[in-house]
Amino acid sequence: MNFFIQRGDLRDIYDKVVAGERISEADAVRLFESKDLNAVGAIADFARQKITGTRRASYIVNRYINYSNYCILSCQFCSFAKKKRDADGFQYSVGEIVGKAREALKLGITELHIVGGLHPSLPFGYYLEMLQSLKELDARLQLKCFTAIEILHLAWLAKKTVEQTLIELKAAGLDSLTGGGAEIFRKDVRATIARGKESAGEYLDVHRIWHKLGGRSTCTMLYGHVESLADRVDHLRQLRALQDETRGFVGFIPLAYHPEDNDIPVTHPPTGFDSLRTIAVSRIYLDNFPHITAYWVGLGMKLAQVALSYGADDLHGTIIEEHIFHMAGATSPQLQTEADMVKAIRETGFTPVQRNTFYEPIKILADGQQAGPLGENPAYSKVLEDNLATA
Repeated sequence: MNFFIQRGDLRDIYDKVVAGERISEADAVRLFESKDLNAVGAIADFARQKITGTRRASYIVNRYINYSNYCILSCQFCSFAKKKRDADGFQYSVGEIVGKAREALKLGITELHIVGGLHPSLPFGYYLEMLQSLKELDARLQLKCFTAIEILHLAWLAKKTVEQTLIELKAAGLDSLTGGGAEIFRKDVRATIARGKESAGEYLDVHRIWHKLGGRSTCTMLYGHVESLADRVDHLRQLRALQDETRGFVGFIPLAYHPEDNDIPVTHPPTGFDSLRTIAVSRIYLDNFPHITAYWVGLGMKLAQVALSYGADDLHGTIIEEHIFHMAGATSPQLQTEADMVKAIRETGFTPVQRNTFYEPIKILADGQQAGPLGENPAYSKVLEDNLATA
């Protein structure tokens, strides 16, 4: 038995996890409230080993594209959204998006991650054309696009039900929904940080419908602002319940709040301690989720590496161009090369695995095996500079 658990007050929770029993919301609150981070991490590491059965950590070779940051909403925590009158607003044509994708394919990407604001005037046909054009570029390219609130917006544009809208988007090439926009599900917290956004029920229902259509998605939680620890557990409870129902989530991604350029005053933003315990409790509580991602953009790569010993088994992707967190104040790099991702994972003692959108392995990098084209391609720097110059 792990020393940290043997000597601590979390023995009963550890025993539950070992026995394969589900922990309760009260147990999760106790874990959040515990100051024995090593014990919480040890339980989470055991849960990770039990669920994944390996000592592997994954990453994806992907590229982010934000088609526009114009948005009809004004969420209090968001520094990304702009109005048409703002000088730093932008929107890309389908041709420009295809151009970015074409260049990124030269770097070996397998996924495009595409989200944007709720644009006030782009028609539904724009989104269908975007998906179709990207699939025509390379049918193997996996398109992970749109948050739940974007889907609701597109359904309103198309004057169709959410189900009909998702069916059309899937036919056009949509492979996966993103998990963004979950924030915190508790109603009063949601009203404080994202007034006017979709409700928790609406968020969950979009994913429920997508899952019932055979689709898969990720989900998130934005932590470290005005929510309580009990609010976080309530959020996890609702995600676990939907996963029990549909089994459609492939991974959970906790997102640390960045208060630097946001309108919500936060006295105690997320610390490294808080981020590690949030990842650890998520791994222990979400026993029906196959994967937990340590999002290096929000955490920084060094803390994300540590998170692999606190229940996470994925570091997300190469990204290439990230706007949302950096506009909020994140100081992490805009990207990681594949070689950087592999090196970071190996340093932790895990075996690196390149995955696809659904966390399925593409290649397992044994000791000494080099990373792929994103880390080695001599054209990499030039392509990256061109992409960022037009961002």
